[in-house]
Amino acid sequence: MHTAHADAARTLSVCASAEDRLPVWLPLSAVTDAAERLAGHIVRTPLLHAPALDRDLWLKAETFQATGAFKERGALNRLLRLTRLERNGGVVAMSAGNHAQGVALHARRLGVKAVIVMPETAPRCKVERTAALGAEVVLFGSTVGDAKVKALELAAERRLTFLHPYDDPDVIAGQGTVGLEVLADRPDVETLVVPVGGGGLLAGIAAAVKAVKPSARVVGVRLARRGGPTLADGINVHALGKLPQEIVATLVDGLVEVEEGEIAAAMRALHGSFGVVAEGAGAAAVAAVLSGKLGRTGRTVAVLSGRNVDADTLARTLAAA
Repeated sequence: MHTAHADAARTLSVCASAEDRLPVWLPLSAVTDAAERLAGHIVRTPLLHAPALDRDLWLKAETFQATGAFKERGALNRLLRLTRLERNGGVVAMSAGNHAQGVALHARRLGVKAVIVMPETAPRCKVERTAALGAEVVLFGSTVGDAKVKALELAAERRLTFLHPYDDPDVIAGQGTVGLEVLADRPDVETLVVPVGGGGLLAGIAAAVKAVKPSARVVGVRLARRGGPTLADGINVHALGKLPQEIVATLVDGLVEVEEGEIAAAMRALHGSFGVVAEGAGAAAVAAVLSGKLGRTGRTVAVLSGRNVDADTLARTLAAA
């Protein structure tokens, strides 16, 4: 199949010295293979210039995905790597919402039974959409960690395959296709700014980008205060996953933290100046850019990771300006 995804995977040259720094479980070929695998099944999202926010800023709009978030890249890549026995048995995942929707959408398309455990505090819109996509939704606990415990119990009881949202090589490789697309569209990019919770997106992008263009700066953006109520539920994770941590420690140029107010301001700026709806986690990279915490960045791409925010939460945030 000849697609933009396939073109991006084929036309990039590899810096051997940078690829040597990748862990053995995630060579660049894992990301390029994922790009070929996903071709035609996910949206090849646009790179939008945003001079109203910053003259050197482009937005990688993962908000254009069918589920409104980047998570379906990794979810689909993992589902496509299941054995026949695993497909027949079904899958289970834990998620605050976006991984849930990605798994639910593509499991239904592939004819795989999906059970999703979500914390009782998950945004209502994400719970409803996950159920509407055909997954069995189980609400349990108040955190994603609580949901993980329940998901693993169900995996053992029902003989389901557990699909981790970020601590999985196939998931990380799928998320890394975002980086390949950015390099194909903006080969002169100097800085990529990426929201980070468990680290799957940041790790995947760093692996792809640093293997092809080591000079590009890759920066992760975390919540300054994690664990409590937040606009950015998608990155409200206490620690990086074990596998992402290995890549982040080696390849990522830095991590910055943003406050709740800075995320809200970025959501308002995106909506008011650019007409884009972003959830809190989705706006985190833009929050870091607008706050000035990154210093001089040159040609910058900020990843808009998702748009799934409850209407009442969005309305309150926009009205708070």
